[in-house]
Amino acid sequence: MNIHFQHNGKRAAVLLLALVLSACGGGGGSPGLTVGTGNGGSGTGSGGTTTAAPTISVAFVNSSGQATNALSGASQLTAKATVLDKTGKAVPNAIVAFATDNTLAVFSPATGTALTDANGVASVTMRASSLASGGAGTVTATSSLNGTSVSGSANYSVGSTTLTFGTLTANPTSVQAYGSTVLSVDVLAGSGKYTDQQVSVNFSSACVTAGKATLASVVATNNGTAQTVYRDQGCGNNDTITATATGIVKPATVQLSIAPPTAASVQFESALPSGQSIVIKGQGGNGRTETASLKFKVVDIFNHPLSGATVDFTSSTSAVTVNKASDTTDQNGEVITTVNSGTVATSFRVKAALHNNPGVSTWSDSIVVTTGLPFQGAFSLAPGKHALDATIQSSPSSPATTVSVMIGDMNGNPVPDGTPVVFQTNMGTIGSSSQGGCITTNGGCTVDFRVQQPLVATPGQPVTPCNKQTADNTRAGVATVCASTTDGTNTVFGKVELYFSDNAIGRAYMNGDPAKPVSLSSVNDLGTSGSATPFVFSLLLTDFNNNPLPTGTTVSIANMANGAAQVTPGSVPDIAPAAASAGPQGSIHTFTITSSQQSNCTGPSNATFSVAAKTPAGNTTTIPFKLSFSCP
Repeated sequence: MNIHFQHNGKRAAVLLLALVLSACGGGGGSPGLTVGTGNGGSGTGSGGTTTAAPTISVAFVNSSGQATNALSGASQLTAKATVLDKTGKAVPNAIVAFATDNTLAVFSPATGTALTDANGVASVTMRASSLASGGAGTVTATSSLNGTSVSGSANYSVGSTTLTFGTLTANPTSVQAYGSTVLSVDVLAGSGKYTDQQVSVNFSSACVTAGKATLASVVATNNGTAQTVYRDQGCGNNDTITATATGIVKPATVQLSIAPPTAASVQFESALPSGQSIVIKGQGGNGRTETASLKFKVVDIFNHPLSGATVDFTSSTSAVTVNKASDTTDQNGEVITTVNSGTVATSFRVKAALHNNPGVSTWSDSIVVTTGLPFQGAFSLAPGKHALDATIQSSPSSPATTVSVMIGDMNGNPVPDGTPVVFQTNMGTIGSSSQGGCITTNGGCTVDFRVQQPLVATPGQPVTPCNKQTADNTRAGVATVCASTTDGTNTVFGKVELYFSDNAIGRAYMNGDPAKPVSLSSVNDLGTSGSATPFVFSLLLTDFNNNPLPTGTTVSIANMANGAAQVTPGSVPDIAPAAASAGPQGSIHTFTITSSQQSNCTGPSNATFSVAAKTPAGNTTTIPFKLSFSCP
């Protein structure tokens, strides 16, 4: 009986434990609300019984520990996975991997893995992927127990988060020129600051866009507040600051009152024409204008351009007309006025002054008013040399000389660049194939002159502005070159004459006296001179037309015997042609002859020598001489 009772008691205890386990769902479990299920698989043993398997259940709680599966940008969730073995006991230190749709939610840690604690619970934090995320998703938790993969899942919902801006403030709201203020705005979720994650807030304003102010355009919230510094850069007006952010529908604004900067100076920038010269009214001129354009700039105390400033203009003389008495500076701080010339030559400057503060002013550079037209009294011609070797014809690349023209206006200033000049000649040729003359630069220009046919002038041909006034020079071997231009009404002209010289001594005159010619072939006897005193004489050397030898011809003593000699000058200088009625024209050279017995004379001696003239082209002619020296 006792044995039977004990057997029945043990059986009753086993049945009672089975009922308790059945009522508890197999033992174990997760804290909070379980909204998912776990499954570790099943099997059938002998006699048809079911074999138990490990399980994972998933549940969610909010930051207060309350069970909920509602996730939003403003509230995070903690996903908890409870791992039980097949006997229903908690499994510690098991690795659980969480997974979900990352367009809805993300985990922290980002790997989505965690170890179970002593109660078999592994936890990760979930937050919405973005403030705009919305919908429903599933979190799946997976672990491997003794080679068997078990998983569980639970569903959750994501509601988009509505954020708003608090009041955008500026401290201070009134900003001095080039001063600063602090801008601050809270990002709210409901009535409280949103701090779950940073929000990028964009700041903008008209003055910032125009480059008249600076601030950080994008600022991330710190503890729910975005803050930046606004600094004025010469806005000088009211400016509205606007704060916007993705997901926030209504922007926040605040208005700043910004004091205008103070003008510090007016600066003269430029004048057109850049040469700062205009012509007298009605005079015109190639490339010239009667109007000067003057540019000024107004800057503030930080040397930044000041726009919207009214500037008044006045001239230093009433001889010109200021076309615009005042104007307002543009966004670059610049202002322009123009001035027209009057009927007289003068110089002037223009004063630019602030309208509301005339003490802030400046003057332009001086502008000159001139005619700019060619003036007869300021027309000059100059050849490279006057006496040319007429026996050597030039080539296109080797002219005999050049002729330069210089032209001024009635005030003695060079005429404008681009003034055309025409050249004509009655012997040889002048200019080039492309231009019979030249175009002035800085009041002048130069052309080539060639020795070639015709080598003899025809009186009055060609007809030129010069020989219409005065006949060409009719002296043999003289060319007349005429240059001309116009002032628009009158022809302005000038002429220069050139010798077409022979390349040999044609005539020579003792001591420059045309009545005392010397022989070119026989020996010229200079008589007797004391040996103690140098003998001095001079010769006038000309070509066959009684014109100078070519410029640069050297004159020397050759074949000297029983004496020494000096010649002054040693070459033929450049000599301008004379009139046809003038006598012989040439170069006078002085010769000093010294006896070889000047200091110790032992008896009479005869010095013999020749006067030699060698042209630049190399042709040499001589005149023979002798001189007797006597002892004192």
